[in-house]
Amino acid sequence: RSYHGDTMGSMSAGGDYRRWPVEPGVPGIVRVFDPYCYRCPFGKTVDTCSRECVTHVEEIIQLEGPDRIAAMLVEGITGTNGVFVPPDDYFPRLRALLDKYGILLIDDEVMAGFGRTGKWLATQHYGIKPDIVICAKGLTSGYMPLGAVIVSRDIADYLETHMLWTGLTFSGHPVSCAAALATLDFYEEAGVFANVEEQGAHLGRRLEAMKARYRCVGDVRYKGLFSMVELVRDKQSKEPLAPYGGTSPEMAAFAAYLRKRNLYTYMRFNVCFVAPPLIIDRQELDYGLDIMEEGLAEIDKLLDV
Repeated sequence: RSYHGDTMGSMSAGGDYRRWPVEPGVPGIVRVFDPYCYRCPFGKTVDTCSRECVTHVEEIIQLEGPDRIAAMLVEGITGTNGVFVPPDDYFPRLRALLDKYGILLIDDEVMAGFGRTGKWLATQHYGIKPDIVICAKGLTSGYMPLGAVIVSRDIADYLETHMLWTGLTFSGHPVSCAAALATLDFYEEAGVFANVEEQGAHLGRRLEAMKARYRCVGDVRYKGLFSMVELVRDKQSKEPLAPYGGTSPEMAAFAAYLRKRNLYTYMRFNVCFVAPPLIIDRQELDYGLDIMEEGLAEIDKLLDV
């Protein structure tokens, strides 16, 4: 379910349904399951599984042939398709597996990186180092367009003597780079990451309380200020409040209610994203979450009809 951008190559690389217009896409890409614990494709729970989402990857590697796989591309935390926060041991196990077969790990941190989860990279929460990191968005806080590819020392040393045949007209644009440097300085000088950790812990508590209080809340997932609420018609069956790739009257009503109360958040299918500014304070955060709870109460009323 990962999403890596809207070029033909990057759309092909992910499992997002938005790739369909470019199908058959770029050949040579094999997709595997996400660590989607709420709807585990293996029928397990976090506490009962043996991390089949990792052993599944090894099976695919063996079937395809490790000598024919250059790299595995992941999001540090899968973003637009549901903020899939993996179990704590998922990335360490995945890193060890890829090392076993000599496969590079490419970490797409465009959404989750640069403070969104309280660290520079989401994968830092799990104590692993990717071979290649892709980043943008928070790199300049959106003030100027800039993306970057960061590589390990081994890869950098290789490229010193082997030409990488790529380049763009505006690569290394000085104004964008200046914006990035100023943004990185501000992150440290203003203690932004510490605020994300503090407010993120409060956000997590509020979301868990929503899950317990409202019948329409099936699951909540969060890391720092990167979070979501997954809405369902029934907690036991986990029937989504809207189908994947679609919407529903209830989701439309929820979005309309939040807009009416002047609260904007990203809605997609049966998921409501909660990703406030990294500099938000407790009063502002609670103000927005209180409005969200009002909206959830309205959904519960619709489901009771």
